[in-house]
Formats: sequence, structure tokens, C-alpha cells
Amino acid sequence: MKLNYTFKNTNILQAALTHSSWVNENGGEHNERLEFLGDSILGFLSAEYLYQNNPGISEGELTRMRAGHVCEQTLAQAARKIELGKYLRMGRGELAGGGAERDSLLSDGFEAVLGAIYLDGGIEPCRDLVYRELMLTPMTISTQDAKTRLQELVQAEGSLSPEYRLVSEEGPDHQKVFTCQVYVDGICRGQGRGKSKKAAEQVAAATAIGTL
Repeated sequence: MKLNYTFKNTNILQAALTHSSWVNENGGEHNERLEFLGDSILGFLSAEYLYQNNPGISEGELTRMRAGHVCEQTLAQAARKIELGKYLRMGRGELAGGGAERDSLLSDGFEAVLGAIYLDGGIEPCRDLVYRELMLTPMTISTQDAKTRLQELVQAEGSLSPEYRLVSEEGPDHQKVFTCQVYVDGICRGQGRGKSKKAAEQVAAATAIGTL
């Protein structure tokens, strides 16, 4: 898997990749306890990121933003990016039914792997994974082409077209992180960070949709 992390205890990784259908047929330990742990870690790290990078945004708006970043679809998207489905252990029926591509199974597996990383290496590698694969990546399933959706929304309300402003560029040239804000009628409605200016604008637009 493309985790950018090497496990010291490979047994815990194997447990994280084991679906209950495999255990039903072969015995062993499934990943549901690790999924529970990973869900809590994901909630904390996504809240931490949004709090630190969106000053002045209300609690309700932060909650809506987090929901977009950590929903089942975006978790499944992240799982596909790291090729998690190739490594999941499933029972024969689950595998034959396309379980390796099912959003629910992939999102659960992502959370279980996150829980396993935490037990094996602590919070920092978890933070690296969550920030890289979820928080700095545009929400391309539930909010893909968010800029177009935002444009349609503000036009329907008779507002001016959204204006995007680059706030900052951080990091070396090969690993920059961009921060952009989107304004509607002169009011900042959303902020986003991404590995490109375009990605940051998409996240900002998705955020604005949740706040309008």
C-alpha cells in the first residue's frame, strides 16, 4: 500500500486488513475494533486541521466542513488512492460480490488502517496520512467541480460571481501547499488548502457551499 509508513508490527496491519467475512471462513481477528479506534482518530485530526486552518469559522460551519472531508465516499476515495482494496482479506462471497471496490468496505478499511498506524507508531504518522490523503485533497466525489456548483448557487440567489484569492504558498517548490479563499459579494465564505491552487480553490468552494 502507498502509506508512506512502515509497520514495526505487521500483525496489527494484517488485522486491519481483515474483514469479518474472512474471519467467518478462516478464523482469526477482524478489523472492526481497529475501525472503531481509527474513526475516533480521524474525527480528532480532521477537527484539528479545520480548526487551525479556518480562523473565524463557526462551530457549525466547521462541522459541515468536516462532514465533507470524512464521509464514506471521500474515505473510499482515499482508500483507492493508497490501493487498499488490493490488500483486504475477505471471504469468498464478499470478494466475488466486488467487496474490494465497495465504498463502505473501503472506508471501514481506511479507518482500521489508521487505527493500526496509531497503535504501531503514534499520532504523527496518522496526522501525516489524514492531512495528505483527506484534508489537502479536494473532495472530488461528493464535491467534485465544487466551483461550478457554487457558481450556480450564487447566480440563483442573484449574487455576484465568486472571487477566488490566493492567501499563501508554503513549502518547497516540489511540495507546495496553497491556501485560497473564496468571496461572495465581498464576504469570505470559505477557505481551502491543497497541493495546487486549483485544488485549494475547489476545497474553498466546497466549504462555501456548506456555509451558504
